Amino acid sequence: MIITGLVFAGLAALLHVYIFWMESLAWDGPQARKTFGVPDHEIEPTRAFAYNQGFYNLFLAIAAIVGIIVTAAGDQAVGLTLILAGTGSMLAAALVLLLSSPDKRRAAITQGFLPLLAVVFVVIGLLV
Repeated sequence: MIITGLVFAGLAALLHVYIFWMESLAWDGPQARKTFGVPDHEIEPTRAFAYNQGFYNLFLAIAAIVGIIVTAAGDQAVGLTLILAGTGSMLAAALVLLLSSPDKRRAAITQGFLPLLAVVFVVIGLLV
């Protein structure tokens, strides 16, 4: 079960690195505009916010990635703690988005599904 959790944590991390790229590096690009639905007149006023938000996503991804590496290196306690901190925060952010902006349900589910699976499988793996 823990291996499955590590796989989902890695996939969640990759998704959040992609979100970082769109928010922090390609905010005015066509994919970010399509994904986030930001109209042309709001690109510049929201650029700094998106840049900062992207780095939050990157840092959560880094926590999960480092957790995977540390777990694979043999320190399960530290590694799984990092994975749960990273993916748990991703999941919590998705829940905040879902509860605060129900119209962004699809984005919240996309953002939170892989972290949810990572958390569930890691916790089940710890319990069995």
